[in-house]
Amino acid sequence: MKPKSFFNKLLEKIAEGILAISGSITTLAVLLIVIFLFKEGVGLFNQSSVDENSIIAVNKQNPINKLKPSDVKKIFDQELTNWKQLGGNDEEIVVVRFTDISTYYSDEKLGANLEHLPACFSNLTDSLKGAIVYMPAKYALKDFKGKKIHVDKVSLLDFFAGREWFPTAEPSAQLGILPLILGTLWVSLGAILLSLPLGIAVAIYMAEIASPRFRSFIKPIIELLSGIPSVVFGFFGLIVIVPMIQKTFGLPVGETGLAGSIILAIMALPTIITISEDALRTTPRAMKEASLALGATRWQTIYRIVIPYSISGLTAAAILGIGRAVGETMAVLMVTGNAAIMPKTLLEPVRTIPATIAAELGESSQGGLHYKALFTLGCILFIITLAINLTVEYISTKRMNNK
Repeated sequence: MKPKSFFNKLLEKIAEGILAISGSITTLAVLLIVIFLFKEGVGLFNQSSVDENSIIAVNKQNPINKLKPSDVKKIFDQELTNWKQLGGNDEEIVVVRFTDISTYYSDEKLGANLEHLPACFSNLTDSLKGAIVYMPAKYALKDFKGKKIHVDKVSLLDFFAGREWFPTAEPSAQLGILPLILGTLWVSLGAILLSLPLGIAVAIYMAEIASPRFRSFIKPIIELLSGIPSVVFGFFGLIVIVPMIQKTFGLPVGETGLAGSIILAIMALPTIITISEDALRTTPRAMKEASLALGATRWQTIYRIVIPYSISGLTAAAILGIGRAVGETMAVLMVTGNAAIMPKTLLEPVRTIPATIAAELGESSQGGLHYKALFTLGCILFIITLAINLTVEYISTKRMNNK
């Protein structure tokens, strides 16, 4: 064997250097993206639920000094009508929004260019004992006669356990993501319950029963399904699955969690079938022949030998199928109805975390409360996906060690 020339060694060193630099840049880019994601997301819990350019004020004689975001919403929705319900005086709550000022003052008093508007807000807050005023912060004078109310920051408990998702509500945004989490879990669980039995059944047929000719024909077709854009599945679901569900169950609309589960089940099938078949085909031929030699039938061999031996691979296929279902966006966005409500059954419209990010990120102002809430949802989705990948890695490692 001839020794390598200096030129060949130089080319190898250059190639190794290029590969090392490429890997380092890719790793660094991913790391920076993750850092940016969490930096924007964690900032949500340092902000008040009220827009920083606005204030909420009450009469100075009102003993209430701070309110919860949920209380602010109830006040402005007129679910709370007396300050006594919040621990204050027995006084009727008078809600005053920016647009209500013309009800109390004429155009002449407000001024031709609204130059007297700050004084009007100040006097109105001072004259109405039960008033709660929502106004732009720029109209609050230095000698403002009202008392500014402190609205609590977004808390972890309210964020994860809250049942209302109204990130653009005024005056106080409602950022409860429990409906989004449950919607994601409902749709993903339904998809796995539909796709896992069918996927494993097809994998068993392809690995143990189908002829080599049929297997070589059908396997590329199944793998090709994973390359179809999700928007195509979404169109199929919107045109075929949604009307079918609406007609079958007599629903007012067919965009439901069940429609999302069916579409995600179809999308997850190629992953489950491919990985499950590969796992089943790793069963040693000697074990199957020994089982058959002892008098076991083909189905008994599959049930008692092949499946137990391949259980780690089948589990990995199931988890990767869940990962596909959890992270899917466009198809789910098109067929689930996108209603951020607490789901009780799969026959109701739901909204998932990825669909929420896709639908609302373009409408949020950069750096605002809504913007940061969506990044926090991205952090949650990242953690879920990371947990799924780590689980698959653990199962795969354990499977290799057992062999």
